[in-house]
Amino acid sequence: MAMTQQERDEKRRAKAAKLKEEDLRLKVRPGTKQALLDLMEWAGIEEQGEVMTLMIHHLHRLGPGGALPLLIPPRHEITVSPAVARKLENFRAREALRISADL
Repeated sequence: MAMTQQERDEKRRAKAAKLKEEDLRLKVRPGTKQALLDLMEWAGIEEQGEVMTLMIHHLHRLGPGGALPLLIPPRHEITVSPAVARKLENFRAREALRISADL
């Protein structure tokens, strides 16, 4: 006789408790989601959780020296062109003159 949905749920919960499984939640933006989908496609894996678990274990296997460079978030570098720098400097000078003239 087939198990009822309730019996299957209870069995699943008991197994999860025995294995000390824990749900982790992750909110991502479209670019991160697309990167995950690409990884899944490249590896031929259909479940997101499996890909994330494999990434964590492979990254951990690299050790601190190998993993830490991959865990540094990318930083955006802001460069100001000479023309923009001149405009900002001219604006600052005009504002300084305007403020001193108001006093």
